[in-house]
Amino acid sequence: MLKKIRKALSTSVPLPFPQSEGNNSVFLPPADDAEIVFAEAFGKLEGRFLYCTNESEMLEQLSLLIQQRQWKEVFCIETHLKEKLATLNFEGFSQKPLPLADAAITGCEALIARTGSIMMSAAQQSGRTTSVYAPVHICVAYVNQLVYDIKDGLQLIKEKYTGKLPSLITFATGPSRTADIEKTLVVGVHGPKEVFVFLVEN
Repeated sequence: MLKKIRKALSTSVPLPFPQSEGNNSVFLPPADDAEIVFAEAFGKLEGRFLYCTNESEMLEQLSLLIQQRQWKEVFCIETHLKEKLATLNFEGFSQKPLPLADAAITGCEALIARTGSIMMSAAQQSGRTTSVYAPVHICVAYVNQLVYDIKDGLQLIKEKYTGKLPSLITFATGPSRTADIEKTLVVGVHGPKEVFVFLVEN
């Protein structure tokens, strides 16, 4: 019996149905542009989406948001974002620890249009916690980071970190939510109560 098993394992057998092994996506290509697909999916998850034609418009909209919400402390430690945010002349960037911040600003690895998700990794300067601890998470992303499906986002991150993938890759899909208690949906329990995405044309 064992001899037959060894013989069978030593001889490769072609797959009878190669097309059924996940080689093709089960999702149809989108009819609309990826920006529209993402905005619709993200909006259904109670996310707040803002499209900006350039970085100047993004900074203007962000400044307006900070003023409207009367935020005193906004946490941001990613160098490329801090350099841009410095032009706002807002004194409350990263002055206090993250748990005391009114909001946190991060970049991302990619945006997933089909699911309305933000893909982030431990390789970002913001690390594992910035997008989780503050009550409001603001993500600044660029159009070239927008992909249709999760597999496209994973391919993007593989190409970016060739041979050394980050120790954590995570997907944030709207504000945190749970329905553990009596199947009642509660938003903002284990993470941010609000999530903003500023998508910038580049």
